[in-house]
Amino acid sequence: MKTKQLPRQLQSAQVLVRFGFRLAIMIGFAVFAGTGFGKGLVTLLWMSALICALAGLVKREMPFAKNLNHWDEMTAYVALCALGTGIVQRL
Repeated sequence: MKTKQLPRQLQSAQVLVRFGFRLAIMIGFAVFAGTGFGKGLVTLLWMSALICALAGLVKREMPFAKNLNHWDEMTAYVALCALGTGIVQRL
């Protein structure tokens, strides 16, 4: 009998769900950050962007692939980090 091969790439919906769960966890940790919610969230977003970039390199994912991957997730974290930095500096 042949074993069923699992797909190497995740579906885009699975990546979006993973992104949402990670973002919810980061918001939960940022609520209890000693430096304040804004600065804590920006720091966590920056660290998540770096981790996603490393994961994309290790898994050898293509940056402009058909399905969403770690590179797209990293881009979203960088965009949220830039938005959060602008908001925190204005306050």
